[in-house]
Amino acid sequence: LLALLVPTVAEAQLLWHRDRTKRGLPNLPKYDRKLFHFGFTLGMNMSDFVVGQRDQVTSSDTVFVAESVSQPGFNLGIVSDLRVGRYFNLRFIPGISFVGRKMDYTQLVEDTIPVVTTKPTESVFFDFPLYFKFKSRRLGNFRAYILAGGKFSIDMSSQEKVEDTEEQLLKLKKFDYTYDMGVGADFYLEYFKLGIEAKVSFGLNNMLVDDGTIYSNSIKSLNSKTFLLSFYFE
Repeated sequence: LLALLVPTVAEAQLLWHRDRTKRGLPNLPKYDRKLFHFGFTLGMNMSDFVVGQRDQVTSSDTVFVAESVSQPGFNLGIVSDLRVGRYFNLRFIPGISFVGRKMDYTQLVEDTIPVVTTKPTESVFFDFPLYFKFKSRRLGNFRAYILAGGKFSIDMSSQEKVEDTEEQLLKLKKFDYTYDMGVGADFYLEYFKLGIEAKVSFGLNNMLVDDGTIYSNSIKSLNSKTFLLSFYFE
């Protein structure tokens, strides 16, 4: 039955789309007239740090190089969109993001042998972003846009208050503030709108907890940096 029905349904859908295309009828023609609309988003991220190096490294320091290494993660969110004007929308997209980052520290053993120590950090953020979206004119079932805004994040797995164990930790603060910029495209399908968006996020808050270990003493600041590829279903 499935083998018989699937080709039949697919052919019917194809004929329906061809008919609408011939008549010049777009999908979801009244979609952009709504004051509010909602949806959800799924995304993949690549996150690392912008490392602020100390001006001078004294002879007593055992760490001579500190480098950030980006790691993959993913995001989930709920979309709330307010129509402000014909080409402008205000978007609030609270969600949760799973972010992995790590720092590589190069130390010199016996002043000659370089040894690399990796300190990973994994964060689970509750994100509260607010974006201003500027859209192009709709061309058939396509529309491009740019957006900008800011985000407040709470790291639910922060180890800022954790007492040191035998293994020294790289501690990060619980709260972060970022400014975000991105570009994207909306595709109007038969039953919903699909959005594909690329966005970069830069942290304004120094996330480093200076706890006196060699891993915090060797650097001045850590600011978050994230590239995010998102898919919106609205």
